[in-house]
Amino acid sequence: MSMQPDQIATARLAEVGKVWTSDLSVSEFALLDSAGFEPLEFVMGSSVFHIGWQNQNLRQSQELQVLTQAMYTARYNAMGRMLSEAGQVQADGVVGMRLHVRQHGLSAEHIEFIAVGTSVRHKEKPGTFRRPDGAPFTSHLNVQDFYTLLATGHVPVEFVMGVCVWHVAAQGLMQSLRQMGQNVEMPQWTQGYYDARELALSRMQTEAERVEATGITGVEWFAQEWMWGAHTLEFFTSGTAIRRFEQGKAIVPSLTLPLR
Repeated sequence: MSMQPDQIATARLAEVGKVWTSDLSVSEFALLDSAGFEPLEFVMGSSVFHIGWQNQNLRQSQELQVLTQAMYTARYNAMGRMLSEAGQVQADGVVGMRLHVRQHGLSAEHIEFIAVGTSVRHKEKPGTFRRPDGAPFTSHLNVQDFYTLLATGHVPVEFVMGVCVWHVAAQGLMQSLRQMGQNVEMPQWTQGYYDARELALSRMQTEAERVEATGITGVEWFAQEWMWGAHTLEFFTSGTAIRRFEQGKAIVPSLTLPLR
């Protein structure tokens, strides 16, 4: 009987006496070591997802909830499997996390999300830097930013995100004719980006509140037309939720290295 992907990963992570793996550069490894952490394993999670059918009204601006949920669930599945691998090696967290997306196969309805990063653990106080619920933290911060964050008395909690897929109403023929040859704002698109952005940002903030974070750092975003037609856009925002550590006590790394 063939093994399932998660079973294969479990078998690999359970091996005893093997070398650790990471995607850290030499400078990042040295800096991580000076902050008191050690790399454990390069961890990853994947989700290939089929996009369901979404009813649309071409003349109405609205969120496409089926597509929003698909994009969120596929990302969440990939991140959850990466986090599960980090838990299997008893990591305190994952640094340098990245989330990739690609179209899977020939069909526009099939997408794959892949989450990757390096799981780490504190050498002297393992378990101390986990989330309030005891799970490993996840962070998209690179080691340099992680190092600096510790020095401020904060620690990462979770990589948080917000998603909104929005349909922009098609304008009528008369409106299109009036705009020909003129500099004029396209209100449907302006409002569509506003609405999608606000929904995505509020969802990201809700995720941060759920994990008892005090703030979100390194916020990134993109807005692009996706695979569902010229009048459909996705707004995606993400960042690392952080919290104060030991009532604001700063964690002072033992060494500062120039990185060039």
